Amino acid sequence: MKITAIRPFPVWVGIRTQLLVKVETDEGIFGWGESGLTGREKAVVGALEHFAEIIVDMDPFNIAGIWQKLYRSQYFEGGRVLAAAQSAIDIALYDIKGKALGVPVYQLLGGKQRERIPTFATTSGEPGEAMIEQAQMLMEEGWTAMRLSPSGHDETIYEPREHIATTAKWCVKAREALGSDVVLGVDYHHRLSVAEAASFCQKMPSGTLDFLEEPIRDEAPEAYEALRRMTDIPFAIGEEFASKWQFLPYIERDIHQFNRIDVCNVGGLTEAMKVAGWSEAHYVDLMPHNPLGPICTAATVHFAAAVANFSWLETRSSPAEKHLGFDNSDLFPVQPRLERATYPVPDAPGLGIEINEELVRKQDFKFWQAPMLSRRDGSVTNW
Repeated sequence: MKITAIRPFPVWVGIRTQLLVKVETDEGIFGWGESGLTGREKAVVGALEHFAEIIVDMDPFNIAGIWQKLYRSQYFEGGRVLAAAQSAIDIALYDIKGKALGVPVYQLLGGKQRERIPTFATTSGEPGEAMIEQAQMLMEEGWTAMRLSPSGHDETIYEPREHIATTAKWCVKAREALGSDVVLGVDYHHRLSVAEAASFCQKMPSGTLDFLEEPIRDEAPEAYEALRRMTDIPFAIGEEFASKWQFLPYIERDIHQFNRIDVCNVGGLTEAMKVAGWSEAHYVDLMPHNPLGPICTAATVHFAAAVANFSWLETRSSPAEKHLGFDNSDLFPVQPRLERATYPVPDAPGLGIEINEELVRKQDFKFWQAPMLSRRDGSVTNW
């Protein structure tokens, strides 16, 4: 069997673009992958065109060798654009191999260690009574872990100091209303400085939050170490990491407790499994990032089934966010479906998904840009 083509499809799903990637072979077996670099799809398409020149005519079963070929056979290796392209190819190759052998992808990763994949859901309302009501609804639907909404998430002018007090106040109220059993966290989307993040943490009694996700940017592990000394809240970090090497200082210096690994950004399932084993050795749990669509969900479900140190998979298909439409059934007639708060592990060959390619091919590219936030003085701040 040989690879004959790589076909990228940037399609509009729900509220933004997703980059789906099809890898074809000369035996008619094909696989699907997905890129996680949201908002920069055209850059990833360009990288895929370069990669196609390298891997067409190669054996798709040689997944690890292809990974090394793509990563190391160039002077300027790595980076988020190249890793996102490589991730999509890698996932598609696992889909091909599973289909060709008649086994689900988790069997290619060592077999499954769990039958169902627990998830965490996210409230979509601003901090307030509506947020707490959504959280209570999620608990009634079976969720025991969830992420609360930070204040100011939908605004274009963002002043961190004006929002951390409000968010902290409603996190405390949520803990009081929901009880001590449910796992609660907040995603700050790296919007804060070290001082602002420390101030946010110090406004809440110990035990209010079980995790704080991406409070600051990740470029300087030393900054996270400084924040680590100022709070006892566990950190969930890593959704934007594009290699095992980006995880290295965080794992080996015991900076964080949850890896927000994204199989569509980190280098696919091949790289994700290496990070998983490394994390297991340091007692760091996996809490995969999954804000994309059914291909990412399916790949991550297989990954989650095959690793030991797994906590929860992010889902954007809960009743609190169903309106986002990321699991479009017209485009993805066969896909992972939530059963209350868990995904059953599928046993179909490959990823166990089907794509309506006819509908995919009819779509024209639509540009999507993440919100570009500013402070009141006109300066740029993080989204």
